[in-house]
Amino acid sequence: MHRHSSAPAVSRPASRLAARAANADAFIERIAAGLMLLAVTATFTLSSSVLTNWKIHYLTAGGNFYEKLHPATYFTLLAFGLLLLRSRGPVGEINRMFSESKLLLAYLLCWLFLLIQVFVLERPFTVIIDTFLLPILIAMVMWQISSAQKRPLAWAIHLTILVNVVLGYYEYFSGHRLIPLTLGDVVVVGEWRSAALLGHPLTASGVVGAYVLALVLRPAICPPLLVRLPLIAFCLASLMAFGGRTSLVTVLAMIGLVGGFEMLRLIQGKRTPLPAAILAICVLFAAGAIIFAALDLGIFDKMLLRFSSDKGSALARFATFSLLSHFDWHELILGPNPVRVNALQSQLGLNYGIENFWISSIVQFGLVHTILMTIGLVCFFVELLRRSHRAAWAIMVLIVIIAASSVSFSSKNIQLAQFVILISVLLPREQRRAVAPAQVRSPLRYRSVPA
Repeated sequence: MHRHSSAPAVSRPASRLAARAANADAFIERIAAGLMLLAVTATFTLSSSVLTNWKIHYLTAGGNFYEKLHPATYFTLLAFGLLLLRSRGPVGEINRMFSESKLLLAYLLCWLFLLIQVFVLERPFTVIIDTFLLPILIAMVMWQISSAQKRPLAWAIHLTILVNVVLGYYEYFSGHRLIPLTLGDVVVVGEWRSAALLGHPLTASGVVGAYVLALVLRPAICPPLLVRLPLIAFCLASLMAFGGRTSLVTVLAMIGLVGGFEMLRLIQGKRTPLPAAILAICVLFAAGAIIFAALDLGIFDKMLLRFSSDKGSALARFATFSLLSHFDWHELILGPNPVRVNALQSQLGLNYGIENFWISSIVQFGLVHTILMTIGLVCFFVELLRRSHRAAWAIMVLIVIIAASSVSFSSKNIQLAQFVILISVLLPREQRRAVAPAQVRSPLRYRSVPA
């Protein structure tokens, strides 16, 4: 009897240690979720213009090293470092993270090659940290925390985007800009497009457009129909105030495709609740009346003029493509001299940036590293789509269109990190419910019946 009683005594300390380790891991994950809450809030409120207005040398010349990284980068690095301190240990945690997402290794390898080139050419390396390293760190941390811990992050996204939308309307109708629009050391004046706390009109248009697509394509984000439809209309109309033509046209095209597919399914016999159909018809008529009234009052005349007179934006894109003809093959493959690039940009009228991600990358880093970085981004996007709701495809199309038509993440910014936050928090992959195994029925017994 003494031998048999020693087995439970040995298993109890092991179970207690396992329980303590689980509790410690849960505590660490809660702290990491709190840090990510700060990172999400900082991402959608602390733009480069806000930091410059607060005398922080994020994009401007001078300042200390720690000013060159965005606050969201610090919060995300702390959260990622805390997750490595869980019971498996740093090596075990890193092994588990990358074993679940092997394509991220390819992305990090391409990023490492780019980092080596930046060090060799003695260029500022903080550009590729905020622009390319921060998004993957955000995704890896978001994939480690539970759905319950993501709820405050989702509320933070809703709140910060709505604050930006309200501020966008205020700046558009009042003509007063709360935060001066700056591009590095240059203060932009005479710009009617709103920027709110997102720093730039095109950045604000992209973020709000992605948010609208998420609300349209995944109703579970805001289940009450009476809340979701006005919220979509309120945010969609703000794209006219932010003035992003590419985002507006892309979002409207996506919504039109979704509406066309739904109409086709209704024609084929899909059933829909009668109150929902009545509400949809009323919303369509109300939206049409509001649009005609706004056009009659001239509320969005400034935005409509952007389609007829783009103030040289098309010429700037043409000059972007002609910029490559000024370099020889050696410069295009390995990257030209930055001083010569800046001189040519000023000569061609591209002082505000090269409005194409791939051309800008070739000019900055060369063709070889541009191809490597594109391959790495494709691997990262594939992994992100694999872990997300199918609605993330629409936001991914929006990201590619924005990258091809604007400065986007070819310069130092956190725009790619903003899209990754929207996808990883608002559009996670739906967990499949485990189906209970069917009860095993007793074999049927047949009884012979006389003829």
